[in-house]
Amino acid sequence: MGMLRSSTRSPRVAVVAGGSRGLGLLVALDLARRGWSVAVSARGEAGVEHALRRLEGAARGSARMHGSVCDVASADSVERWIAAVERDLGPVDAAFAVAGVIDVGPAEAMRVEDFDLAIDVMLRGPIHLAWAVLPAMRRRRRGRIGVVTSIGGSVAVPHLLPYTAAKAGAIGFTEGLAAELAGTGVTATTIVPGLMRTGSHEVARYRGDPSREAAWFGAGASLPLVSTSAERAARAMVDGVLAGRTHVRLPWWTHVAMRVHGLAPATTVRAAGIVGRLLPGPGPHPSGPVEGRLVRRSPVTRAVTALGTAAARRLGTRVGR
Repeated sequence: MGMLRSSTRSPRVAVVAGGSRGLGLLVALDLARRGWSVAVSARGEAGVEHALRRLEGAARGSARMHGSVCDVASADSVERWIAAVERDLGPVDAAFAVAGVIDVGPAEAMRVEDFDLAIDVMLRGPIHLAWAVLPAMRRRRRGRIGVVTSIGGSVAVPHLLPYTAAKAGAIGFTEGLAAELAGTGVTATTIVPGLMRTGSHEVARYRGDPSREAAWFGAGASLPLVSTSAERAARAMVDGVLAGRTHVRLPWWTHVAMRVHGLAPATTVRAAGIVGRLLPGPGPHPSGPVEGRLVRRSPVTRAVTALGTAAARRLGTRVGR
């Protein structure tokens, strides 16, 4: 399914996989404000419609907005989406892989299926998107590809093992792709953000002791000293990808964390182990997955996560995919 708004062709076209909410929506909005025609995908029609309404208000000049239901875990679904975009908007000049899923909890509470989902969305998804747009980009000898990974893919974070595994793979893929594309006119940018206030704690899935897991993860994804403004992050990501940079890392502490891990990997792994022992255990009766918006929260937790919850409302994180 594809939905198209407006009628005048734009010379520059960008696609954002996972662009219906959160960080992906912010990336799409930033591109629309720059005058780009933007195509977004989501897993459900509600998410697509929500994104299109927001994008129409941000579009400038002759830019057109396009939305499609697409499952990034399916190569065929992604290829059909890109074919529809090229038919309706024109050649894809820039592609952003932003779609993600988050499972939070101790390793013993995770299932193999949780790893499968994380890898399908956050590793195979970028591969499917890149392989769908690359042939035409190579022929034109121009194009930009940006893949949102995570600091968790470089420095492992306890209780996020499926997420960490998928993001580590995405970093390796994007860096390797950038090297392979040298001299072709096409670039691949590895985007490595830390925690951002996108409302992700509202849609993360919690296992083990969901209330306690949601408390620590929600705080990290909401508090200003730990997380960063998603709006600023999105602008920096778009700037870096369009400039053809190999890496975009933000905020400042991600540079420090990666340097420390590079110099003393054993030390950082031990430190992560200490942090992991302080986090909640699986409990006598592990449960899950429970989506964040359904987790029972204490008044303290609600207060600590207030900024993140406000971001969820603002960025459509609660809207169906």
